[in-house]
Amino acid sequence: MEAKEIAKLAQIASVLEVSGWPKPGNVHRTRNFDDMVFQDFAISAVVIGSTMEEVASQAKEIDDLSKAELGRYIFQAVNETNRWIETNTNLGIMMMCIPIAAAASISDSFDEIQENVGRLMDATTVEDAVNLYDAINVADAGGMGDQDEFDVMSEKAKDELRANNQTMFDVLEISAGWDRLANELTNKMPVCFEIGYPCFSSFWKNSDDVDVINKATVLTFMTILSQIPDTLISRKYGNEVAESVSQKASEIMEFKDDELFV
Repeated sequence: MEAKEIAKLAQIASVLEVSGWPKPGNVHRTRNFDDMVFQDFAISAVVIGSTMEEVASQAKEIDDLSKAELGRYIFQAVNETNRWIETNTNLGIMMMCIPIAAAASISDSFDEIQENVGRLMDATTVEDAVNLYDAINVADAGGMGDQDEFDVMSEKAKDELRANNQTMFDVLEISAGWDRLANELTNKMPVCFEIGYPCFSSFWKNSDDVDVINKATVLTFMTILSQIPDTLISRKYGNEVAESVSQKASEIMEFKDDELFV
């Protein structure tokens, strides 16, 4: 797949995600938060384009997966976003999309992408970890850096990473037991490829509704939420609330049309 096409797909996916309506608990086109609005996410989707094209182009040219520089591109995307808006809208999105973009660039078919995501993550370097920490600090994101070991907010954090030879994969693995994003990135993205994509694809293929893109997006979101408690909710409000939200999502999904999910 060509780098320009991969970049456009990443931008489209980002727009579809925030445009999905109604999407409980999240910003969407009819609902804002006090500190972030729909337009923040739309702008974020636009400004990542050049970075997504760069990471895809570089992945195709390298002879060693450790040269993919995933961390640098995550930082670059978040830093560029920070130039245009004042809140963290896409750190998590970029942490997912950049490995996928690189993997898509080096894959001969869709079926190879998940495996190549795993290979790329396994090949990450200490400098990738350093750049990830910089991205987290630029985005002012909470949660992932709250552990004592290799704490993102520590003034000596980057020195500690280098002294202990901790790669981006290593530091994410520390959080994988309690953070869903870290778990995805260190396990070949099972939720993305084995729940999210099949759900979206099935609904897309089996519905002739004019609003199929929106409904596929929302139903995919709800399917994942019904099966996987949201660790962001857990961090903000506790595990009990996260479990309750997933249970409610599961109850709502009982009313879906099963003929659209085959």
